[in-house]
Amino acid sequence: MTQKITPFLWFNDNAEEAIDFYVSIFPNSEVLSVNRLPDGKVITGSLRLAGQELMVLNGGPMFTFTEAFSLFVNCQTQEEVDELWEKLIEDGGEPGRCGWLKDKYGLSWQIIPTALGTLMGDPDPERANRVMQAMLGMDKIDIAGLQHAYDGA
Repeated sequence: MTQKITPFLWFNDNAEEAIDFYVSIFPNSEVLSVNRLPDGKVITGSLRLAGQELMVLNGGPMFTFTEAFSLFVNCQTQEEVDELWEKLIEDGGEPGRCGWLKDKYGLSWQIIPTALGTLMGDPDPERANRVMQAMLGMDKIDIAGLQHAYDGA
């Protein structure tokens, strides 16, 4: 079945490099298509990252990414959080607060362990608040730190 809604990302002149970079990071990912102009330059492409289809365009320098758009990645383990965080900020990316980062292309990502939602969703408002306060002090999310706050230790 074709995905009905697909994020469409505007790059300056490095869409092909971005496609290769993203596909190399996420398991179960692939390049779906690359469309080139007669001079060989990529104009559009599509890829699948861990089941999510994305399209890219080499549209030129007039638009850039902002934090108003990000890709949210659910992570099951601290190892997954650590691995994706490091790979996405390498070569010029920037760590942000509360699990956010920008990759070297300026695209914002949220690398979030599922434990965050579970712990923050606790019906005990004190526990949930302790988790929220711990998260607000983190750049990359640390599951053990969240659990420590949750436990009140």
